[in-house]
Amino acid sequence: MAGHSKWANIKFRKAAQDAKRGKIFTRLIREITVSARAGGGDPASNPRLRTALDKAYANNMAKDTVERAIKRGTGELEGVDYEEVTYEGYGPGGVAILVETMTDNKVRTVAEIRHVFSKRGGNLGTSGSVAYLFHRRGVISFPPDVDEDRVLELALEAGAEDVVNEGERIVVYTAPAGFESVQQTLKSAGLTPEEAELSMIPETTVPVSGDDAEKLLRLLDALEENDDVQNVYANYSISDEEMARLEAGA
Repeated sequence: MAGHSKWANIKFRKAAQDAKRGKIFTRLIREITVSARAGGGDPASNPRLRTALDKAYANNMAKDTVERAIKRGTGELEGVDYEEVTYEGYGPGGVAILVETMTDNKVRTVAEIRHVFSKRGGNLGTSGSVAYLFHRRGVISFPPDVDEDRVLELALEAGAEDVVNEGERIVVYTAPAGFESVQQTLKSAGLTPEEAELSMIPETTVPVSGDDAEKLLRLLDALEENDDVQNVYANYSISDEEMARLEAGA
């Protein structure tokens, strides 16, 4: 999971930057709307919506904003009809990249995503070209000072696949079907996660360094900045020393 750990660090850093710009609200509203449209507006019977609401409230989104997003999804209010589209490609160093989008104009979005890939040294691939390298998993993370033994015991009893100490955080990995029950078990025991989401985890990682690593991070940042992009996943691994060098030069 080393590659995912590195990407998780960047995702968390990007999330903080997005919050300052307010962009994370846009992404959360889209996710709430699409979740409600797909599974109904009642979070008790719609796990995807419940997860989206947890994220929204964790980011201090106002209740009336959340309720409007749900109503747009259920059709009670007029709103944009978003479509979920995933794009696949390769970045510098042969790194596989998945880009999850929500768009009201696929022609515009694919043109913009293709442009970012080509401008930043990558290539947009065809459907299925890299998706097989990733598997969807539940990811529930806790700060490093949490009682690791308690998390381990409760998570595994609830059906988690693995619990890993990644240094900066303790991470529980679950199958998609078990994500909700494991998360609720931990919350009921008073263990509130820093982050809980369904994520695409790479089965193997590609080590990158030097110029390739620098170009790759620029490509990933540019993809994240696109207004239609919800999530970006990549199967790279960068050493701590290399990451420190890149961040020092940022």
